[in-house]
Amino acid sequence: GHLVESGGGSVQAGGSLRLSCTASGLSASSRCMGWFRQASGKKREGVAGFDAHGSTIYIDSVKGRFTVSKDSAKNTLSLQMNNLKPEDTAMYYCTSEPCRGRTWYPSIAGYWGQGTQVTVSS
Repeated sequence: GHLVESGGGSVQAGGSLRLSCTASGLSASSRCMGWFRQASGKKREGVAGFDAHGSTIYIDSVKGRFTVSKDSAKNTLSLQMNNLKPEDTAMYYCTSEPCRGRTWYPSIAGYWGQGTQVTVSS
């Protein structure tokens, strides 16, 4: 599988960014896509994704600010990030995971791209 992210950048707190991801070589029917991030010196953190039923899952810290969406026909995934905060600063990765019922999280079974940097200044 091959995933390519784009759309990162630097913004001030309160600003917005939209990340995009294009996947190829992966069977969309058996995999669930989402986004994780990793800040410098911190553990990987699943941000948002789709479960096996097509429902969205978000971590609490981004609820109401981030929206994940997908276009299954084009095998693309997006993450609209509004009201960004300095603590959102991280490398963001698009990932394609095995579907796991009513949950979604990044794992070693996933495929992910090279990442795109998001930097939010106060």
